[in-house]
Amino acid sequence: MQNYISTTLQKQRAYFQAGHTLPLSMRKDLLHQLSDALHRYESQLAEALWTDLHKSYEEAYLTELSIVYGEIRNHLKHMHKWAKPERKCSPIAIMPASSKVITEPLGNTLIIAPWNYPVQLLLNPLVGAISAGCTAFLKPSPYVPHVSAVLTEMIRSTFRPEHVAIVEGNREVNKMLLAERWDLIFFTGSPSLGKMVMEAAAKHLTPVVLELGGKSPCIIDKSADLKVAAKRVAWGKALNAGQTCIAPDYLMIHEDVKDKFLKLLVKEWKQLLTKDPQKEKHFVRIVSDKALDRLISYLPNSQSPIANGHIYHGGTYDKATRYLSPTILTDVSPDAPVMQEEIFGPIFPVLTFKEIDKVISFVTKREKPLALYYFGTNGEYVLRHTSSGGACINDVIMHIVNHAVPFGGVGNSGMGSYHGRDSFLAFSHRRSVVSTPTWVDMPFRYMPYKLFNLIKKMV
Repeated sequence: MQNYISTTLQKQRAYFQAGHTLPLSMRKDLLHQLSDALHRYESQLAEALWTDLHKSYEEAYLTELSIVYGEIRNHLKHMHKWAKPERKCSPIAIMPASSKVITEPLGNTLIIAPWNYPVQLLLNPLVGAISAGCTAFLKPSPYVPHVSAVLTEMIRSTFRPEHVAIVEGNREVNKMLLAERWDLIFFTGSPSLGKMVMEAAAKHLTPVVLELGGKSPCIIDKSADLKVAAKRVAWGKALNAGQTCIAPDYLMIHEDVKDKFLKLLVKEWKQLLTKDPQKEKHFVRIVSDKALDRLISYLPNSQSPIANGHIYHGGTYDKATRYLSPTILTDVSPDAPVMQEEIFGPIFPVLTFKEIDKVISFVTKREKPLALYYFGTNGEYVLRHTSSGGACINDVIMHIVNHAVPFGGVGNSGMGSYHGRDSFLAFSHRRSVVSTPTWVDMPFRYMPYKLFNLIKKMV
């Protein structure tokens, strides 16, 4: 495997250095080919997502395929404009020179994707790599083997390996890939694995884009429209069974509306998933036995030593099918294990508050989350006093849908951003160019600086 990786990367270096990835017409052709391949393999990918995650076709299309289709369309429409040199003003000190910024591809890139949205989170960065003029080496997740197998077949039947290659495998393969020298590593996963990626990249001073996660708070103020908030929050937590990097992780509810909101939340879950979510085709399963065991350990009825709080709703599970019901935990200690790490499942710990400043203090004392959600009329105040990768006011999840805004983390939740033009820029270097004519040569910059007093006024 190491030999295959090294040999293929050498071919990609030669292919890039020969300039084959540079023509915009070729990049657009490849994006069309990717779109066509996605259409051809759409049914196979949907079937694989059902097999690995119990993800319905409707959810697979809305949260995976449609997002990639939209990203491709956006790049095809705007790539030519993004790639144009940008003329910049030149200060009087360098006149009559002209200035511009050109975008050039970084080169040979590595894209490592997670299992929770295995199609979207592998192919969306690939769109940016192709659009910017890079080569790409793809690594899908081994935790969704059927999806990875289909993606591998699709990529190998569509692209030349010296331009876009793909390899399957576990973390040992990740280590082999990270041992190589790349021009950019694009990684989506947990903060702990992100640190390992960054450590490996540091050996070669390789730039990284890290799309990580964290505990994204969902704040329900007393001024919120509780019915709308409950419906949107219920959907956001049920989506992919909470296995979403920007899922609302825990609830902070004003104590005056706690009881009413929780009743509405349960009601909305029943509307979305029926009274028996286990029989509902639109409710995803937990990805692995190990992941399910970790989630069960948070439940008071599991007799786990790290369990905390009380089950207000849900708490049922079936290990045979990796099913875990949407669950609400009340009376949870802020220091409980369920409040220390990203849950990545359909469990909602609940904390209450009286004053919004207490919420702000609680959030800002913790690691910066990938998303922050606020329901109420004081959203701008909360935004001004907190930090997160992205945010929604009176909604959840939906900021990822807009290709016109960047998606990314901050601090522990990641670095760098992508989607739309930001994807193009993530795989590009913005190169400053100053062009100076030779028909005149200003003497003031040369030693012995005879016009120094005049120069001081100019610079």
